[in-house]
Amino acid sequence: MKKLVIVIALGVVAYVGMGIVNIMFGTPKDTTLSKNAVDDPDFHKVALALERSCMNCHSSETKMPFYAAIPGAGHIIRHDIEMGREYLDITTEMNGGGGAKVSEVALAKTEWVVQNGTMPPIQYLALHWDGALSSQEKQDLYDWIAKTRVAQFSPKGMDPAIASAVVRPLRKVIPTDPAKVALGERLYHDKRLSADNTVSCATCHPLDKGGVDGTPTSKGIRGQWGPINAPTVYNAALNFAQFWNGRAATLEDQADGPPNDPKEMGSNWPEIVGKLNQDQEFVDQFTQVYPAGFSKETITHAIAEYERTLLTPNAPFDRYLSGDENAITADQKAGWQLFTKLGCSMCHVGEILGGQSYEMVGRKADYFKDRGTPITEADLGRYNVTKDETERYHQKVPMLRNIAQTAPYMHDATAPDLKTAVDIMGKYELGITIKPKDNELIVAFLNSLTGEFQGKPLQ
Repeated sequence: MKKLVIVIALGVVAYVGMGIVNIMFGTPKDTTLSKNAVDDPDFHKVALALERSCMNCHSSETKMPFYAAIPGAGHIIRHDIEMGREYLDITTEMNGGGGAKVSEVALAKTEWVVQNGTMPPIQYLALHWDGALSSQEKQDLYDWIAKTRVAQFSPKGMDPAIASAVVRPLRKVIPTDPAKVALGERLYHDKRLSADNTVSCATCHPLDKGGVDGTPTSKGIRGQWGPINAPTVYNAALNFAQFWNGRAATLEDQADGPPNDPKEMGSNWPEIVGKLNQDQEFVDQFTQVYPAGFSKETITHAIAEYERTLLTPNAPFDRYLSGDENAITADQKAGWQLFTKLGCSMCHVGEILGGQSYEMVGRKADYFKDRGTPITEADLGRYNVTKDETERYHQKVPMLRNIAQTAPYMHDATAPDLKTAVDIMGKYELGITIKPKDNELIVAFLNSLTGEFQGKPLQ
């Protein structure tokens, strides 16, 4: 951005005297954002402010300024816009007119940068004198964000003061059908879903080990190792998509994956259905609940229904958020304050503290170069699903619930412990070096996120 200021300095001087510096970069007007907000007064005020202050760099509707034609300037501008849009595309992620669903991460990012004064940047304001948000505009934004969190993301009945925060207590239950849950639990532990009857869902996601197997990658049939670190099954129902790259939209879609993967279970649905149909007792039990009998659809639905019960509420941090000041230690409180101050809560949001967006691994530094090993297909992340170059190396942000129980960390398992993981996040995602004492406090906070399953703390 500094280079850009130098490149266009002469042009700025020519226009200052005429008092029209602010037209150099055409502020978007009547964008999709404001058009969709016409019938929503609260959001309309927010949309107009975002158009003026944010959408030149954080939008797919950017209008290039006249000085983009200056040699070198256009390249710099486009690069800045690409970076801004990669971080947050307001057009697609905050288009909340008429109560439309917005991104919970977009709300958190916007709130944090405005509260901390990091956006709009000083260089931008030097060329756009009306780019700063007024105190009233900031308050309108905060009020709308709080209102949206309560309306769109929080369980009914939760205290609005708690529900409107960037993170909130974990719900205790998701409505399910007990009969289908019982069948799903049996199928979850049934090794007949694999070709050689050696692997079940619980093999890679054992419930007595935090819902993970504790290995860098998971072992499937015939001793084959998978390409990526297994995420926990606990609270997975609250992810906005499943798998690191989000290739499954639902738990049912996710349950369809491993049985057909040659390195995991190496089977297929006709083979699985054939084996299960040989178990007459199970057939009789299953058809009482699912009259259509065994099929891909009924089996995956039952497993998903069971997985919806794998919630781990009542962590010490949940009790703290609900008003119990003594639920966590002084160090854990200090760690939570650092977590929010440093910006970790921009991506680790909501009731599971994550699982709501895809973010680039190595936003602030070249993670893969420093790792020193060849880039794998799994490293490409979301790109493998969309083939969109802007999503290369993007992985789903992992939830932090029960994080102390699920080592190793990162999609490639490069962090053996939480201390290492916190340092990696500081360097590669925040662009900072986290002090040892601060790291210790953040790790203490993360330990307060271990919840309970069936009334007992996870071990």
